[in-house]
Formats: sequence, C-alpha cells, structure tokens
Amino acid sequence: MIGLVSLVVFLPAAGALALAFVPRRAEGVQRWGALGAALLAFVASLALWFGFDGATADYQFEEIVGWMPTFGISYHVGVDGISILLVLLTTFLSPIALGSAWRAIEERTKEFVIAMLVLETGMLGVFVSLDLFLFFVFWEAMLVPMYFIIGVWGGAQRIYAAIKFVLYTMVGSALMLVAILALYYQHGASTGTFTFDVPTIARWVMPPGTAQMLMFLAFALAFAIKVPLFPFHTWLPDAHVEAPTAGSVILAGVLLKMGTYGFLRFCLPLFPDASVSAAGLVFALAIVGIVYGAWVSTVQPDLKKLVAYSSVSHLGFVMLGLFTFTPQGLAGGVIQMINHGLSTGALFLMVGMIYERRHTRLIDDFGGLWQVIPAFSALFLIVSLSSLGLPGLNGFVGEFLILVGAFQVSGWLAAIATTGIIFAAVYLLWMYQRVVFGEVRHEANRGLVDLTPREWAVLVPVLVFIVWIGVYPTTFTGKTQASIDALIAQVQSKASVALAR
Repeated sequence: MIGLVSLVVFLPAAGALALAFVPRRAEGVQRWGALGAALLAFVASLALWFGFDGATADYQFEEIVGWMPTFGISYHVGVDGISILLVLLTTFLSPIALGSAWRAIEERTKEFVIAMLVLETGMLGVFVSLDLFLFFVFWEAMLVPMYFIIGVWGGAQRIYAAIKFVLYTMVGSALMLVAILALYYQHGASTGTFTFDVPTIARWVMPPGTAQMLMFLAFALAFAIKVPLFPFHTWLPDAHVEAPTAGSVILAGVLLKMGTYGFLRFCLPLFPDASVSAAGLVFALAIVGIVYGAWVSTVQPDLKKLVAYSSVSHLGFVMLGLFTFTPQGLAGGVIQMINHGLSTGALFLMVGMIYERRHTRLIDDFGGLWQVIPAFSALFLIVSLSSLGLPGLNGFVGEFLILVGAFQVSGWLAAIATTGIIFAAVYLLWMYQRVVFGEVRHEANRGLVDLTPREWAVLVPVLVFIVWIGVYPTTFTGKTQASIDALIAQVQSKASVALAR
C-alpha cells in the first residue's frame, strides 16, 4: 500500500499522466484537471502536517523499499521538522501558480500544465528523499520541466535563460555526483556497509581532513548555485525575467529553497568539520549577497528584475542564519525560507497581473495606480511591506531570529547585514511610490481593470499566511525546533569526536 509521503509526491505526476490522454482541444479539462491534482496533493500534505509530531526530531512517515539492494540503494522517504514545512510550501504554491496561469498561458496549455505537475513531483521528491541516489534522481529530474517552462513559455530571451539555468545547475550537480560516490565508497571502506542511506551515513563520523573538505565543497557548490549565493547568482535574474509568471513563482518560492535545504540536510550533518571551517566564508558571502542584492535592486528599471535581485538579498539572510549554528539563527533561516516563498512569490504574482494588463514591466510606465486599481494597490502594499520585514508580517520574524543568531557570532558582521533591511525598505518603498502614487502618467493606465475574482482567489491565501506567520509564528516554528536542536547537537558532537581523534 502506498504511504502518505509517496501519495503526496506522486499525486501531481499521476495527474500529469492522466492529462496526457486528454485531447489537446479540451483546454478547460486540462486546466481544471491540473488544478485538481495540485489541490489533492495539498490536501494530502495537510494530513502529513496535522499528523506530524513536532516534539520529536526523528523522521516520520518513513517508507523504505529495496530498490537496488546490491548497491545499497533504496526508495527511502520521510519528513522531519525541516522538510515538512517545505513540502507544505510546495503543495501550497503549486495550485496558486497554476491559477495565475489561467489566462496568461494560451498556447500549448496541455504541455504547460503537465510540465508544472511533473515539476511539483520533482521538487517534493527532493525534500523527502532520505537516500542520496534517490535525492540525486529527483534533483536532476526537476531540471527538465523547468527548462521547458522557461524555454517554451518564457519571454524574448527565453532560450538563453533556460540554457543558462540548466548549465549552471548541471555544473554543480556533476561535482555533487562525484562527491556522493566518494562518500559512498569512503563510508563503505570505513564501516563495511556500502549504502546511500542518508540517516545511516549521518550516524557515521567522517574523519576530518582534505577528503571531507573536498566533498563538502562539491555539495556546497551545487547548493550555492541553486540558492543562489553570491557570486553564483548570475543565472537567476535572466531565468526570473524570462520565465512566465507561474514559473517565476515556483522558481522563487520553491526551487531556490532546494539549495538552502541541501545545506541543512546534507552539508551540515555529513561534513560537520568542513561546515564549521567554511562558516566564516559562507558568512562573508551571505553578507555580500545581502547588501549587493539590495543595491542592485534599487537601480532596476524593470519590476520583475527588481524582485529577482531582491531574492539574492533575502536568500543571503537565510544562509547567514544557517551558518550561525545557533538555535535562533537556524530557526530563523528555516522560517525565512517559507517567508521568502510567500512574499516573493506574491510579488511575482502581482507583477504578472499588472503585466497582463499593460504588457510592460518598466516602472516608468506606471504611476497613479491607486486612483485606478485601489484593491490591487492595497494588496501590493501589504506584500511589499512583508518583503521588507515590517513587524506584524512574516518577513520580520525570520530576519529578527537570523540577526539574533548572527549577533552571537559577530556583532560587526551582523550590523552590516542589518543594513540590508534598510536597503530593502529603500528599493521596495521607492518602487511602490513610483508605481502606485502620484498622477496617472500614461493614458493606457486609466483603463486598467482591478483585481478579478480569480486573482483574489490566488492572492488571498498567500496574504493569510503572510499575516498568520507575522502574528503567530509558533504555529510553524514549533514544528521545526526539535529537528533544529538535534541538528545542532549532531554537528557539535561529531565535530568534537573528530577533534578527539
């Protein structure tokens, strides 16, 4: 009998398979069928959420099936307090992204919705895999549908952006595969058990030294590209700007989190000494990314590119929190992954909505929108304030916890990172003022239509969680605390054992 985790993972793929047999001309069936499959996956993930015990750090809802036992490969999936949040985020944003594309995607609808559902299965598989081989399969499989989403339904430079996205990711993936094989053989030679099972390998204390550092760097490069951590970020603006709105929402909301999740799930527990040794470098790169992303966002003339570069800054905060190795920093980093997915995903949704009306994303082409579309302008303000970290909204919670953890490591570096919040207020509020306030500068803006019922249905659920996390974050942080404490204890104890040798 299929387990609950597998049901969540493969429901979208099953929906995609069913839609493959739907006639191309039945676009309504394709759209509703895809939305139904994504919603079913979300409902199934709610069963995971409500059945999850946040008081324990153990993996829950585990499923282990022998796949290639001769090589130590198994179908091993499960969730802990870190991955459960990302699973829920994925299943929550996927139907919203499909809803946003209802009118925006008018050509090859069947192929588009199938690609989106296959992409969802790939992303979910990454977050629940507890076998390194299985993880790598899902990690690579996710590239194919995202490549087509950007390359087929994207903007004028879509082919360039899609190829750049794949090439960057493949470079990191190739090195990570080498490190996975090296880890497999070193663990087998040391213990006599050749396996790709993550919990089994995580219980082994790898000797410190060059081998551990090289393997850490190979994994870290793959994850740093995906985050993206400065200076590996240059693929991101192109991919975001050229992707359709639904693709940008999933790219920002979920795909980037695969990089930060990789650091948590693999780099820290498997390579503790190397992680501690590299913490200073990651700290510095994260702070550079925070400030650089904010500065570059400030001068962008294009709304979508501004939001894209803001992701470099926001994900810099996440990396900063993870490498503090403090309970506050890691908790802040995990919740900020969710916050970024909601806030930046909502920003991309709203940029897409205004683009569908005006077919331009240039800030100078707008102005005075509050007079014409007040409902859109009001929600746009809430989402912008959540992205800049206004107290009472979700962004503040994560950034506050991250900075609390960062100040325990270095007060000066944390103070520099704090300026990123100030710069975020600069570029977001200045952008909002130019787009929404003042006089209507272009006649084409006077005939704009305010939010439609479908757009309300897409935005309101995201806004509910933006406020909910801002007001009562313990609903979500309570699920993660035991796993975070166990991860910190694991890293510290393994580092101590290695040093004692």
